[in-house]
Amino acid sequence: MALQLCSTIPFPSLSIPGWRCSKPGHTTQNLQRRLTRRRLTAAALTTAFLVKEAFSNSNNASSFEFRFTVPDQTLEEADAGLKVHARDLLQIKDFIDSKSWKEAQLALRERSSYLKQDLYTIIQAKPGSQRLQLRKLYSNLFNNVSRLDYAARDRDASVVQECYNNIVAALDEIFAII
Repeated sequence: MALQLCSTIPFPSLSIPGWRCSKPGHTTQNLQRRLTRRRLTAAALTTAFLVKEAFSNSNNASSFEFRFTVPDQTLEEADAGLKVHARDLLQIKDFIDSKSWKEAQLALRERSSYLKQDLYTIIQAKPGSQRLQLRKLYSNLFNNVSRLDYAARDRDASVVQECYNNIVAALDEIFAII
């Protein structure tokens, strides 16, 4: 199958001096087939290596992270970490007040990811009647986290303050329900 697919790929004609055959184009076609097989083999090996690295190297920043879709933390762990991670997220106020935008962005990204995982685990454990409202609050919270991140990048103090106030309000509502 791969050989048939590769034979349809057009290659520029190869002119190799000194390579002659009694049949016109016979040597060039063999060389093209060998080069095509080598290219396919190299591409397949490279892809296999990259996929293996992406799934096995969890310390690498470019590795895949599946903990968000399949949380491996218990509800008790999420409950215990929720208040701590929410408090950590709200501590970016110091960076906002000092207008340390880059540090605020870095802290926001790091701290919000832990809070996101905790909230996701807790929402999944709640009964269906509460999930819809919690998901809306979850969405509102992390949309404001993203907006705050962009506003900090643009150094827009008024939007940063507005988003921070929205984050505080969303967290208060979430804690009232939970």
